Amino acid sequence: MRPSVQILVVNPNTTASMTETIAAAARLVAGAETDIVAVTSSMGPVSIEGYYDEALAVPGLLVEIATGERSGAQAAIIACFDDTGLDAARAMANIPVIGICEAALSTASFIAQRFTVVTTTERSRVPVEALVQRYGMAGRARVRAADIPVLALEDPASDAILKLRREIARALEEDRAEAIVLGCAGMADLAAELQQEFGVPVIDGVGAAVKQAEALIALGLSTSKRGAYASPLAKPYRGELKSFAPGTVAAE
Repeated sequence: MRPSVQILVVNPNTTASMTETIAAAARLVAGAETDIVAVTSSMGPVSIEGYYDEALAVPGLLVEIATGERSGAQAAIIACFDDTGLDAARAMANIPVIGICEAALSTASFIAQRFTVVTTTERSRVPVEALVQRYGMAGRARVRAADIPVLALEDPASDAILKLRREIARALEEDRAEAIVLGCAGMADLAAELQQEFGVPVIDGVGAAVKQAEALIALGLSTSKRGAYASPLAKPYRGELKSFAPGTVAAE
């Protein structure tokens, strides 16, 4: 059967090997009629760790989403747990755009009263805590950092997975967590293994976002263009950002 649903998954950093991990996790849960189109940003940082990286990853992300929408994508997923550029992407695009943090937290809330997000570094923990508050989960979710540089997740010789396991064990013991949310798209391939090891639900935001994107497409729902996510007002942009003027992103 030929896929009839196309979901764009954008890795907003520029590390292609991480995109491969993300794509595999997305395809693992996608329905038979869903075509996962996974792309790597063509500009920006090799990993997103903190506010500076996040800000400079947004232009490349927007280009990929604009290009994907014109190529037929019916929904887009931002595969970074900071939900990098999510509001800007929702304002720009006419298709639903899902951030993996919001997707993971909402999924966790269906199956656990208390859960812990285990992310990478301390500088990443603080923005994720802000998202937990924004998404209304502050009373139910804790956020921990396992002291793992993002790119260490791509290195089999690193101790990243050991550190992740240790932090999950602490979350279960100290937070009394009933479920674990993996706080980095680069952890997407570890969810099933960790769930079996620790005996609690382990949520990967990539997989959660795929299923939510499929649901929105099936329901015929997209981002409201009234109010906060109204399309950007037409106006010229100058300098290096000239090509990002509303209606022209990725048009060249």
